[in-house]
Amino acid sequence: MASITKEVEKELIPFVRLYKDGSVERLGNSPYVPPSPQDKETGVSSKDITISQDPSISARLYLPKLNQPHHQKLPILIYFHGGGFCIESAFSSDHQRYLNSLVSQAQVVAVSVEYRLAPEHLLPIAYEDSWAALQWVASHFIDDNVANKEPWLINHGDFNRVFLGGDSAGANIVHNIALRAGVEGLHGGVRITGAFLTHPFFWGLKPVGSEYTAEREKGLAYSIWNLVYPSAPGGIDNPMINPFSPGAPSLAGLGCSRLLVTVSETDRLRDRGIMYYNAVKESEWKGEVELIEVQGEGHAFQILDCGTENANNLIKRLASFLLK
Repeated sequence: MASITKEVEKELIPFVRLYKDGSVERLGNSPYVPPSPQDKETGVSSKDITISQDPSISARLYLPKLNQPHHQKLPILIYFHGGGFCIESAFSSDHQRYLNSLVSQAQVVAVSVEYRLAPEHLLPIAYEDSWAALQWVASHFIDDNVANKEPWLINHGDFNRVFLGGDSAGANIVHNIALRAGVEGLHGGVRITGAFLTHPFFWGLKPVGSEYTAEREKGLAYSIWNLVYPSAPGGIDNPMINPFSPGAPSLAGLGCSRLLVTVSETDRLRDRGIMYYNAVKESEWKGEVELIEVQGEGHAFQILDCGTENANNLIKRLASFLLK
């Protein structure tokens, strides 16, 4: 029987391939893995939960090995994975390994959010899903009527120590929902203690630092943004991808008290990350901001090369940030 070859409508290598029949092939995904009752290497437990059925938002929760199983209160980390808003997952093997290590060292309860991906679900849907997940976590603080109440958050979550974290596109999400939290606030008056952005995905029309000027408009950052948010007002200078664009919200409005930005020497997004750190520092924001640069490494190395010396060192720095 002859095989049927589907006709390609568009592809963005190494991320996704779109077919004319509407189907999507994700080229860059790492394998999905199930949660673990207890990770052999770290002792961390994980499980998958549903935050909302309509819209469909889920998460993988992580709980470190506890010294006092019934009474120990831990900081809460709401984490957003990277992948250009179009690939990867809270259920992927690389994020599972990374978060097992971070949760074990930082001793936090982590909620790794499975937001919906483009191109099936174009931005700003990922931002809305992430905001809904954050508000769902916050609602456990005082709301007895919260849907899908989660025992790990109720029994072990310290709502006076709530953190956001993300890598790449996930770090972009952290920035945008931290700004939103500064304006709208969270359920029960919960406040965000701190946020870390590793290798944040920011871009813009005007080159910054050492960014390549030749063929920039055909570059990967442009192509990703046009794929995941084709209707974005302002295009690549939309404030959600370019926090320095005219009309972007003031960074003084970030709704957290502490901020950590991490960049890597050979990452093409490095200069934007440093620019973001400097802009926050020079704004009227009242919090504490810190920058970490890792030499000799590229984008998202702490996840893609988890287990190496530099990856381990960065995870230790992130854990230290969460432990303060």
